[in-house]
Amino acid sequence: MTPFTVLMAEDDPDDRYLVGQAFRELEGPGDLRFVEDGEELMKYLVRRGEYADPSLSPRPSLILLDLNMPKKDGREVLVEIKKDPEFRRIPVVVWTTSKESVDKTECQEAGASAYVTKPIAYAELVHAIKELVTQYSPGSAAV
Repeated sequence: MTPFTVLMAEDDPDDRYLVGQAFRELEGPGDLRFVEDGEELMKYLVRRGEYADPSLSPRPSLILLDLNMPKKDGREVLVEIKKDPEFRRIPVVVWTTSKESVDKTECQEAGASAYVTKPIAYAELVHAIKELVTQYSPGSAAV
């Protein structure tokens, strides 16, 4: 069975910490890995630099993608992922503070699997992570 790996692209260390806590609290399948911007996400996917070893950088089963990041933002990365035949099947869930309908529409049109506005309360964050892990983990209908 292929391990379930969630890769989160998030530049905010507090958000990374909270999502990491929620993931551990759920004792979900697989593991959670982080990159800090869109450039690092693409390096991870193409296994370049520190991500060259597939045993240390397993193919993600799900990508959680922040929209507003330095270097290369989530919008650019989403388009890049969905244009690449090797990566387009990986579900990408946009995980953002943006409530703008134009952002949601653009992301849906670019191929995002879902668009989630970051919950403010920790209990809501845990619930949102649980829903995503359940939906996209092996054996679910979405995979």
